[in-house]
Amino acid sequence: MKAYTERTYRNIISENKLTSFRVVVKETDLLVRADRELVAETEKSVIRHRRLIEEYMDRFPSFLHTLTPFPDDQFAPPVVRDMVEAGKLAGVGPMASVAGAIAEWVGRDLLNYSQEIVVENGGDIFIKTDKPFTAGIFAGSSPLSNKVGLEIDPGDKQIAVCTSSGTVGHSLSMGKSDAVTVVSRSASLADATATAVGNLISDKKAIDKGLTFAESIAGVIGVVIVVGDRLGVRGDLKLVRTG
Repeated sequence: MKAYTERTYRNIISENKLTSFRVVVKETDLLVRADRELVAETEKSVIRHRRLIEEYMDRFPSFLHTLTPFPDDQFAPPVVRDMVEAGKLAGVGPMASVAGAIAEWVGRDLLNYSQEIVVENGGDIFIKTDKPFTAGIFAGSSPLSNKVGLEIDPGDKQIAVCTSSGTVGHSLSMGKSDAVTVVSRSASLADATATAVGNLISDKKAIDKGLTFAESIAGVIGVVIVVGDRLGVRGDLKLVRTG
């Protein structure tokens, strides 16, 4: 859980008639869209899920630091078990999925108050809406940044769009990608997979390797990788121009 950086990518979800509001709790900085303003409900949910994760880290410090999958723990809180499972599937530590996990679990809570919900947490987005939407891809200094996006029809199910970068933001990445964007029904899995794929991208030549790896992970719908002026895409995705 890192320090705040300016959210320059917060135009990635196409506008609709939902009410937008921001909620900040410690390092967690959310942009939420809902049928109505739900600031108090969002803050309560963030505090609860953060506390569960922080208390678990206090008990098991390696949960915070490990870069490899963490052992299963049937007695851990649901949000923690979700992070552990995502890390195991993607082959990374559980904290690689923390932003996506918070977005998803807060989003699930808010569905008790709003029929439609969009929760963005550091470029990781949980969405439950009946309407198709376009998610643009912010890729830092790449000439493709904010020029392409994904047109997604979630149907009647939740969906997540999560992005990791080796050149943008504060997230730990071992690679050099400008953006790895993963789509999944699980925000935790999408976040962990984006990190895992990003770690593989040392240069443009590694794009195919990253795409193949992402496709091998059960639960991943699709992936987009941007490195400089090169882009690769795999899966059940529709790529569109956004700028």
